[in-house]
Amino acid sequence: MRALICLLILSAACRLAVSEDSNQHALTGLPNMAQAADAAKSKLGQQIFFDKKLSRDGNVSCATCHQPQLAFSDGKKLAEGIKGQIGTRNTPSLINAVFNQSQFWDGRRSTLESQALDPFLNPREHGLQDQQAILAGASKDPAYRALIQQAYNIKPAALSLEQVASALASFERTLVAGNSPFDRYYFQDDKFSITPAAQRGQQLFIGSAQCINCHKIEKTHALFTDNQFHGLGVGFKKIEARLPELTQRLVRAQEQKINLDQAVLSDEDIAELGRFAVTLKPADIAKFRTPSLRNVALTAPYMHDGSVATLEAAVEMEIYYRSAESQKPLILTPLEKADLVEFLKSLTSAPLPKHLLSAPVSK
Repeated sequence: MRALICLLILSAACRLAVSEDSNQHALTGLPNMAQAADAAKSKLGQQIFFDKKLSRDGNVSCATCHQPQLAFSDGKKLAEGIKGQIGTRNTPSLINAVFNQSQFWDGRRSTLESQALDPFLNPREHGLQDQQAILAGASKDPAYRALIQQAYNIKPAALSLEQVASALASFERTLVAGNSPFDRYYFQDDKFSITPAAQRGQQLFIGSAQCINCHKIEKTHALFTDNQFHGLGVGFKKIEARLPELTQRLVRAQEQKINLDQAVLSDEDIAELGRFAVTLKPADIAKFRTPSLRNVALTAPYMHDGSVATLEAAVEMEIYYRSAESQKPLILTPLEKADLVEFLKSLTSAPLPKHLLSAPVSK
């Protein structure tokens, strides 16, 4: 009898461990993960993600701008870092960032690993002096000792920048959300999971409103992005008259090997050049990566510059853009616009598991 009880307890513990470490593999509406998160590396990355000591003034962590309760965005027009310094771009959600084909609004990084360290060195974000400060902050803190040992089987002093980036990326791979009311309606044929208004909104979304052109829904999953770059003209007017001077300034900066991340996030005008900052192709001026619409009801304000305050206003902006793009007026009634908003609200997933929403508990 005692052996049976022990077996049941062990079985329950195993199920819990699987649910915590592999929950991203059972989410309706998402593609299969190409690379599973490593549990030990993820916990180390989670500690780094929530650690305010890894900033110049000790008041900023990754979670300062990527807050769990706001789908890992921050609810502000522009990102805010150390000493209240304001950045040049709106904070994008990290939910499902693992499925992005590029990172940041302009796609200047290709992987989660390659983007992970940039915020630590940006003077308007974490503001650390150099990369060694990242290592010093983690390797000398007793809270990291066991986590580093479990993740890499090394002593803290041997930790490398590549391992820090890998750990952060592993944690970010756990930040996945599907199973929304829309997913149950569309992929599981649960006709009662969304309201009639949301159902009408979905028909508009994939039909006359043409939202699906950029915010893709596939047969087996829906990321609600095409992972491409588009220009809606948002913020363009304030740089239009100075475009030749700004583009030349950026070209000179790249010729002088000035860090692109620093250039984009320290100069508001350069930030408005969008994808051009990466490619230097004139056709990419003021183009930005299509954000996913999952959990969009939680991530206001919208657009790369946070200039659109509400979901209703974002719908109006998109309608205007679709009309301009097709050169055919897209006219929706107030009720149809409200239905679209109701549909977008149906893309909100349940909160992520509690163990992902704060620094890991030391054991």
